[in-house]
Amino acid sequence: MRTGPILCPTDFSETASHALRYAIEMANLYQVGFRLLHVVEQPLGDENFQILAITPDELAKSMEDAAADRMRSLLAGLDSELTIETMIRRGDAVTEILAEAEESHVGMIVIASHGRTGLSHFLHTNVAEAVANKAACPVLVVK
Repeated sequence: MRTGPILCPTDFSETASHALRYAIEMANLYQVGFRLLHVVEQPLGDENFQILAITPDELAKSMEDAAADRMRSLLAGLDSELTIETMIRRGDAVTEILAEAEESHVGMIVIASHGRTGLSHFLHTNVAEAVANKAACPVLVVK
């Protein structure tokens, strides 16, 4: 863990910002690299685009551009001397986070959990839980 970079996936939520602070603190402590990742979910099915004047790829590209703008804003607000690598990937969040972790040989993933319980937990995919269960490296889940 102490030699590989820390990967911090973000959905730009308040909870993710809280996890980001933990991730930066740990990267500074261990003097390792830092990777910030946002995954743009691919819109499902062509039927969702019949009323749009743009193609699914154009819509996904627009979503990536918006995420890049939010990533720049997020980085501008950070008070850190770390060199932060940013990535935007397209696809399923769990799959892309795990792929980035493996490809980058990260030492740890620091991810936010939205802390859903009951029916909300049942109805929404828990990305943090899936990443923690499937990752080959240690995972710190922050609430």
